[in-house]
Amino acid sequence: MLEKMSAAASSQAFMINEVSRQVNLSQKRIREYEKEGFIKPDREERTNNRLFTSFDILQIRRVNHLIHSRGFTVSCLRHLLVLAPCWNIFECPEKEQCAAYHNPHRPCWQVRMDEETVCPGPCPRCAIFLNRNQSPGPILEKEENR
Repeated sequence: MLEKMSAAASSQAFMINEVSRQVNLSQKRIREYEKEGFIKPDREERTNNRLFTSFDILQIRRVNHLIHSRGFTVSCLRHLLVLAPCWNIFECPEKEQCAAYHNPHRPCWQVRMDEETVCPGPCPRCAIFLNRNQSPGPILEKEENR
């Protein structure tokens, strides 16, 4: 099977063609999500093929839902990932049990440094963590007087 996988990868890794079938998206769309900074799959050492974990697949589904079902643009989604709490963005059903929910003014990945959260995946693979360096900037700019 596959040789070395990073410690962040789960016991099972999926190639992009399998992920594409599972999430019903084209391989091109999955690569676009990677390019936009919403996912960061591992790479196989010898071939440089993308290796996706089940958490990566969950992230792809979440991002796809936000863009295609909820109507967010890529730019809007980036702002959302920086400004809103994870439990609200991803509609977490276990939010009341999560330390991130009880610390809403800190990003979940910062909360996780001190306390356990209910998120099933590692922070370095999460869209919120991957976009942590994005400038939140103003959502609405001042309109000049006419």
